[in-house]
Parts: sequence; structure tokens; C-alpha cells
Amino acid sequence: MRKRFFVVFATLAMVMQSCAQTPEQPAQTAVVQQTTVPVERLTLTDFTDVASATIDGVVHIKTEMTQLTPLYQSFFGFIIQQGVQRQTYSAYGSGVIITSDGYILTNNHVVQDAERITVTLNDRRELPARLVGNDPATDLAVIKVEAEGLTYIPFGNSDQVRVGEPVLAIGNPFNLTSTVTSGIISAKARNMHIIENPRTTETPLESFLQTDAAVNSGNSGGALVNSQAQLIGIVTAIASGKTGSYIGYSFAIPSNIAVKVAADLQRYGYVQRGYLGIQVTEVDANVARQTGARAIKGLYVAKVVKDCASDRAGIRQGDIILRVAGKEVNTFAEMMEELGLFSPGDEVEVDYEREGHTNTVKATLLNSQGNTQIIRK
Repeated sequence: MRKRFFVVFATLAMVMQSCAQTPEQPAQTAVVQQTTVPVERLTLTDFTDVASATIDGVVHIKTEMTQLTPLYQSFFGFIIQQGVQRQTYSAYGSGVIITSDGYILTNNHVVQDAERITVTLNDRRELPARLVGNDPATDLAVIKVEAEGLTYIPFGNSDQVRVGEPVLAIGNPFNLTSTVTSGIISAKARNMHIIENPRTTETPLESFLQTDAAVNSGNSGGALVNSQAQLIGIVTAIASGKTGSYIGYSFAIPSNIAVKVAADLQRYGYVQRGYLGIQVTEVDANVARQTGARAIKGLYVAKVVKDCASDRAGIRQGDIILRVAGKEVNTFAEMMEELGLFSPGDEVEVDYEREGHTNTVKATLLNSQGNTQIIRK
């Protein structure tokens, strides 16, 4: 049976890279609160302590937007437009409190185009929220409510997540608030080609954690937490059948991507994204045979953009990228995930293979405009 992939959109209430300038100092990263909650590591049968420690850190989000609908009237058999009428639509989703003073991380598709955003805390308090910034390339957004002393979920290190590790998903499926489901990490670095990004200069950054924790419409923007009650992912999408409902596995944006995006949105309102300036092909048996690669691993450099970071560092077409910043990269998603942790002006170590020899260079990442200046919204 053919499966279809859907972004877990909020539940609707009604139908409806030029490089040439001189690098400057890299931007500083905003501070996002991180701690370790003193919770014992869970077993496969007891999730109660983790759920108790994190459930207050997940909120229900309601958005409202207005759409103009044409009005028609029939005169002697002719249909004539008589004007427009304004209709208000509501949508629902989830969000994760990431600081005690009210910053909330959610999916971009939950709050995009919203004219009004209302947040309901787990204690049933309703608070108006404003959009701080959004990033369509990762489908993440940050909103803010005016409150203090809120329970927040600290970020964990998604690089340390292991396949088979137990996790909890917390959100508001089908508008049912404060719902907790359990599962395991089924896979890492999944690229599902589901993020639609209107900013054509930016490649969508997809490197999802896959889990079998039950997730449905309305879970978007909710939390995926580990056994230490740490946020390791933002729930974003599901694999779905014709009904659009959960059929066995779902996907979350890794926390290491989310923490960088959230910090940039808080400080600048826009994500400061660094680029190497290369086009790559994943090395499989066929590519390895054609290129003479020593092993079936890494990323074959198909093109180097003139005067960009990789070009200045001496990387050439035909090289095979093996590691970025010390991390092995065998898929495009893995490379994009690692680069997504850095900003323009950051120096990144790149290991690559050329003619059977391994070399290491340091590349200074540039932004999409070819420099290291801060890009603001």
C-alpha cells in the first residue's frame, strides 16, 4: 500500500546561496536556558516521572486568521460578483515553553499567517501571544507570552539520541490538551522532502528524528522528550494514509537544530545560516565505482560555487566530503543538520578524500549573500 506523508497541520475548525564580500566577525548566539532536570532515567515500563516533569512545559496554541470570500448574486440568470465577505478561521496546534519568561517554540505552519495567537497553559490560563520570528526552512517559529516563572523544558543533545531509545511525545492531538504518548526512536536523519519554503534562496533543512510514538493532527509544535525529561525534538509531521491520521510513525525536528533556530529568532528575528557553497551527491555503490572512492561513504562534490566558503578553503569538484566539524556525513540530511548548528563567519573543519588521500581544511562559512553580515528580517 502506498503511504503518503503529511505535515501535521494544526486542526482546522473550518474548511478552507554569489559570494564575494569580506567576512566580518560572526554573530553571537543568543542564550537559551538549558539545565538537567533531576529525574531518574526511565525504564521501558515507567514514564510517570518524565511526564510529570514535562507536561506543564507544553502549551495549546489557537490561531485565528481572516479570509476574504467573494459574494455572488444571480440576476436574470447571470452570476454577478457583489463584493466580498470576511470569514474568520481558527486552527489549533502545540508549542513548547523554552524559557521561564514566556518564549515558546512551535512549528511555523502552526502560526504562519495568524492574525491572533492565543496560548493556553496546562493550568488552563489563556494568554495572548506575539510572533517573535519564524523560519520556513526548518518549519520552526518562536512566539512570546508575557509571563514569568513558567515551567519550561530544557534542551537535550539530539546528537546523543540513539535508535531504540524510549521517548515521549506531548501535545494536543485533535484539540485534546495535554496528551502524552510513548514510543522509541526508530531512525535518525530522515529527509522526507515535506517542508515547503517560500524563501527560494534557502534549502529546506530536513534531518528528522523518526519515532513510533503516536502523533496526530494538533500535535504539531509539541515536544519529543527523552528519559531525562529533556527536549530532543519538535514534533512536525506524520506518515499517513488516506485519512491523514497516524499509521505508525512520525517525525520531529532535532533539538540541536531547534536550539540554534530559536536563539537566532529571539536575537535577530531571522536565522543566521552558514553555507559551504557546494552541491553534493550521496556516495552509493554506483557512485563509488564511477569515482574510484575507497569506501561507500561520504558525499561526492558535484559542484563548487565560485568564491564561496568551500572554494576559498580549497575544496574541489570530485572530492568526497567525509566529515564536517568532526561528524561523519553520509547523507545530505546529515551534512545540512551539522551545518545548521553554525552561523556565517564560523570556521568549520572539513575532512575530505581526494585521489585516495584524506585531507583536512578549515572553511569559513558565509551567508546566502556571500558575506558574514547579520541578515535581519
